[in-house]
Amino acid sequence: MGPAREAPPPAAPEAPQSRPMSPEEMPSAPDTDTARPELLEYGADEVGPEDFLWVSRPIVVFSDTPEDPAFREQMRALRAQPRMLADRDVVVVTDADPQAASAWRRQLHPRGFSLVIMDKDGQVKLRKPFPWDVREISRAIDKFPLRRQEIGRADLGE
Repeated sequence: MGPAREAPPPAAPEAPQSRPMSPEEMPSAPDTDTARPELLEYGADEVGPEDFLWVSRPIVVFSDTPEDPAFREQMRALRAQPRMLADRDVVVVTDADPQAASAWRRQLHPRGFSLVIMDKDGQVKLRKPFPWDVREISRAIDKFPLRRQEIGRADLGE
């Protein structure tokens, strides 16, 4: 047998005696950002569909006027839960002026109130002619193939 097998095992280091810490000695908790995230909201004349390719999921809210009750209800719902939308890389694009003929209107051809949910690849995934709850929107997004890949990568720690 070699010398390593005949040598006595190394002595374990002595553990320091622990005593309760006073509140002053306690390490401070990391400063967590508990602030409510802001909803990324753009007017249809500020951005185009190509601005979000492979970066964000546009939710486009159309109406014929900003005073449309369905438009106001949808915007209120979206602004009430920005965290769920931010977690899914959502940006909101509003278009309440049919006369402006934005790139969004030319591409998506809405009539009256319309909620259009697109994926990061630029494809239209859902169209709704009525306001939709953020929870329903989030569930729908979580079923998109690209979102499922993102969730899978997050589970793997990537």
